[in-house]
Amino acid sequence: MLAKSYMDRGELVPDEVVIRMIIERISQSDCASGVIFDGFPRTRDQTRALEQELVDHGRKIDFVLYLRVPDDVLLRRIAGRQTCKTCGYIYNIYYFPSKRPDVCDQCGGKLYQRNDDTMETARYRLQVYFAQTRPLIEYYREQGNLIEIDGQREISLVTEAMASALKINGSNT
Repeated sequence: MLAKSYMDRGELVPDEVVIRMIIERISQSDCASGVIFDGFPRTRDQTRALEQELVDHGRKIDFVLYLRVPDDVLLRRIAGRQTCKTCGYIYNIYYFPSKRPDVCDQCGGKLYQRNDDTMETARYRLQVYFAQTRPLIEYYREQGNLIEIDGQREISLVTEAMASALKINGSNT
């Protein structure tokens, strides 16, 4: 409810609130064998705060999967995204277009593009990523727990590589 109050005002949810939510969630029994974070932490400050809270709760980050993808591909993946209004199926006009423009192959629903999925916004997101998040790659590499995966391959192969990396490195999730 606290996070929702920030979002309803159009504000970013403070790191301490997000981390408190994460700790609360991963403390539940269905997370006992491990969890996967996606998109968090994004900054060095978030990383420090999360790591401290995890240590305080007897947990730690074991491995970090880094899906390596060239910047030009990332831009096209973001700016080319289309979603079906009816069933939520996701397409990409550059890499995985629907058979008929703006029509979902799955259900015939209308495809739309989010207002913020423009090339300009995608470039800005990458600039933020370069400034805030990319330094974490080197941090986790130095910690010895970064696993790099070629994110340009087919989705099934990337998924298989991720699952394999986690199994090889001792995870049951």
